[in-house]
Amino acid sequence: MAKERQKKLTFFDFSIQQFPDRSIRWLLENKENVRGLIEIVAEELVDRLDFSQLTQINTSFIPDNLREQESDLVYRVPFRSESQTDEVVIYILIEHQSTVDMSMGFRVLFYMLQIWDAQRREWQAEQTPKSQWRFHPILPVVLYTGEAAWDTPLTLSALMDVPAELSRFVPEFETLFLSVKGSDAAALTKTGHPLGWLLRVLQNEHADKASILEALEAALAHISALDAETSEAWGQAFLYLYLLISHRRPVVEHEELKTLIHQHIQDTSYQEEIETMEQTMAEYLFEQGEKQGEKRGEKRGEKRGEKRGEKRGETRTKREDILKLLHLRFGEVPAAVKRQVTAIRSHARLDALFEAAATAQTLDDIKWNTPRRKV
Repeated sequence: MAKERQKKLTFFDFSIQQFPDRSIRWLLENKENVRGLIEIVAEELVDRLDFSQLTQINTSFIPDNLREQESDLVYRVPFRSESQTDEVVIYILIEHQSTVDMSMGFRVLFYMLQIWDAQRREWQAEQTPKSQWRFHPILPVVLYTGEAAWDTPLTLSALMDVPAELSRFVPEFETLFLSVKGSDAAALTKTGHPLGWLLRVLQNEHADKASILEALEAALAHISALDAETSEAWGQAFLYLYLLISHRRPVVEHEELKTLIHQHIQDTSYQEEIETMEQTMAEYLFEQGEKQGEKRGEKRGEKRGEKRGEKRGETRTKREDILKLLHLRFGEVPAAVKRQVTAIRSHARLDALFEAAATAQTLDDIKWNTPRRKV
């Protein structure tokens, strides 16, 4: 249980702004939720795919300069056909840009070609005769969590001015696409899969209180009715809703919304799990902050002296962890508070402030003018 909890806590190891796409990735690392996604975007294929044998390929094709705005997942799954069972690759690209990317069609094709090239290199390494080469079909899925309306086709021709006579030379392929914010709510929940109900709540992450309450109550009512033993995503769904509230809703709503979640949890193990997650978030952030501070300090030490670099790196990390914890517990952090925190240099004062942020009921309960102590 401790290892499983620690794995779930790593979910927090990214900036608050990255919650929509990174939390979706976290959900889609569960094979049951991969099935749920395919049910939404290509329901006719679900019965042909053996999700019980879904295997994640531990690789990514996202270049370093795009990792802050998107992530990807690659899976292999058997495909049932009348004559034989072959493998299909599911490539899921999770996109969370503030603007629509006109080049998405090209990028999807580029990532697909890299998947096939990896397969080719594997054949070469194993000295497989070319007569036996058979590339696996790829189901490309773009899951868009941004706010802007996506009205650009996911095609190569969208980037070209192609005369009709030359159109036959432009590669064509279909990309499955889901805009979470732009989809009709009924389309997300048409199959009744828990993932669709979670996405429906995500649709309303910035909506008014009445709308988020309505979406949350509908999702909880549906998920609570499922058999926990037959739904691998059951407990994860409750955790996701709890974390979405912590990350995305104003702090004044937290108690009411979280209480609503607790009321729907019938399995005491998940009740305890959520309570424990809340209690240990601060501890995890502090531990991660110390590790990151050491790493940053080491890098700065190479250029400016090891001791000096370690201290500065740790100071910066402590400040970042305090601000992240404040946002997690109380919502948007006022600019005045950010300035106060970033002005503190004393490690002892930062440590005391972190403890206060972890235990205070409101921002006003925190003593910001704590006397400085020598380090």
